[in-house]
Amino acid sequence: MAKGNINVSVENIFPLIKKFLYSDHEIFLRELISNGTDATSKLKHLISIGEAKTELGDAKIEISIDKEGKKITIKDQGLGMTAEEVEKYINQIAFSGAEEFLDKYKDNEAGIIGHFGLGFYSAFMVADKVEIITKSFKEEPAAHWTCDGSPEYTLVENDKTDRGTEIILHVAEDSLDFLEESKIEGLLNKYNRFNQVPIKFGTKEINDPTFTPKTTKDKDGKETTEPHKQITVDKIINNTDPAWNKTPADLNDEDYTNFYRELYPMQFEESLFHIHLNVDYPFNLTGILFFPKLSPSMDMQKDKIQLYQNQVFVTDNVEGIVPDFLQMLKGVIDSPDIPLNVSRSGLQADGAVKKISGYITKKVADKLASLFKKDRADFEKKWNDIKVIIEYGMLSEDKFFDKAKKFALYPTVDGSYFTFDELVEKTKDAQTDKDGNHVLLYAANKDAQHSYIQNATAKGYEVLLLDSPIISHLMQKIEGGGEKLKFSRVDADHVDNLIKKDDTIISKLSEEETATLKPIIEAAVPKETYTVQLEAMDSATSPFMITVPEFMRRMKEMQASGGGGMMGMGNFPDMYNLVVNTNSPLVSDILNNKDEKAQKHLISQAFDLAKLSQNLLHGEELTNFIKRSYEMIK
Repeated sequence: MAKGNINVSVENIFPLIKKFLYSDHEIFLRELISNGTDATSKLKHLISIGEAKTELGDAKIEISIDKEGKKITIKDQGLGMTAEEVEKYINQIAFSGAEEFLDKYKDNEAGIIGHFGLGFYSAFMVADKVEIITKSFKEEPAAHWTCDGSPEYTLVENDKTDRGTEIILHVAEDSLDFLEESKIEGLLNKYNRFNQVPIKFGTKEINDPTFTPKTTKDKDGKETTEPHKQITVDKIINNTDPAWNKTPADLNDEDYTNFYRELYPMQFEESLFHIHLNVDYPFNLTGILFFPKLSPSMDMQKDKIQLYQNQVFVTDNVEGIVPDFLQMLKGVIDSPDIPLNVSRSGLQADGAVKKISGYITKKVADKLASLFKKDRADFEKKWNDIKVIIEYGMLSEDKFFDKAKKFALYPTVDGSYFTFDELVEKTKDAQTDKDGNHVLLYAANKDAQHSYIQNATAKGYEVLLLDSPIISHLMQKIEGGGEKLKFSRVDADHVDNLIKKDDTIISKLSEEETATLKPIIEAAVPKETYTVQLEAMDSATSPFMITVPEFMRRMKEMQASGGGGMMGMGNFPDMYNLVVNTNSPLVSDILNNKDEKAQKHLISQAFDLAKLSQNLLHGEELTNFIKRSYEMIK
């Protein structure tokens, strides 16, 4: 029997581990299972190179609970340890200078987390006593190590005959919830459901595959089949060979669909498509990312991509590894090369992580380009479900922006889809104004801006339908590309002003008549909200038209959606232009009407109709408009 002190510099190191890591104390099970997995994998390797003269057999890790005895046991069938190895790997904790270290971080609990090499000692986060019973694959006696959470330990021989290691946790009073089967099963499903080594947690009853039920007949000819024979088998909770470890050539669409359901059993809607990641240089990374069906809203849940290290779950916060715009995807990334703060499962920003992020961006862009090229019609059908991700990527990643030119789509109000180059080529002749500016017209709402769309399409112009919440930011970035190109929403002005040509329309009203009419109309509309403009337009064009200045509206939208815009624009009152068509017969009637009351009546009606077309007529104003309209048709 051996006794001794664990090589630590402070007597209360274990209470400190428990205190500083309390919020993460559930990871003890992940750490201990990982140790068992490593022991099994190392033994398998030693057998393969002839250094271990034994057979691996049906090696697995077994988790068991003794609720009455307040114990949790983690047992593996790996290479085990000799007493000398226990001394080396368990007793010699590398805590040199621990007192100085603890003093440095005494006011910053977050700083201390992740600096201890937890591993086996995470057991003391939930246990006040830990035993190790282990037998090496070598021909040496088994060893039994015991520690009660103080620096003192005992190490004696044991009569264990089977190879491997058992870790017995005597659960502390403040951690008795870990003796609940549902709690342990939840942790196993969270961290180890794709563990490399099978994990047994209890048993289950299944039908005996070798049993053939007999069917007999009674005297009346009625058949009776005996019940199927049940057998008890190990309950294995993990899938040791997940889809991301296989090559795409070995998987079909059904395999990917099944894996998606395995990852997200409560997700009833299928993914749109997947991207299989597999790289071994200059870093190792595998994984599968799924594009879910997304709404146009930016109110989306992130943290759906799971990060694994050698098939052990680490975190679902992949910030830094996965570019921000792709964090709305779902799936798995597995890499042994991602540096981790083990206990906190946090990522350390370094060059390797940036390279991985860049690789994922490139891989996603290449896959999207391939899907677009392979089946453009199908890609167009899915565009509304994925556009927010792609537009967000174009905004945030310049390299992705350059690649996205091949597949990013710009839909029109009539259901056509163009790439940017196609759009520019199709519209450059008709939609270039007299100053050489190429104007791309768009609508945000096909119904709300219907009359403005009609005015534009009547002139042969293409009108895009751009309705995502970040489209203003993207337009701003495209316009900043140096070309004489700009976007204008169809209701930003009369279409002849949006794309000014050399030809001008002559006003039916003289300058004197225009000067007389303007103050009459200004007196009838709220001057703090509306600026009145009298312009000569086609006589068939609406007499009154409300437009929203492009610059002001876009700045407000950009600030409302986060970032960009001009500071304070979000709180700036809405401002509109009331454009009056001097060639409209109704406008002439207003000017020539000598009955002041009737004149105001016509202005109010035309003004309310213009507001109605912009969805600006509400409440009492809408009630008065309806009442006035009925009076006019009596």
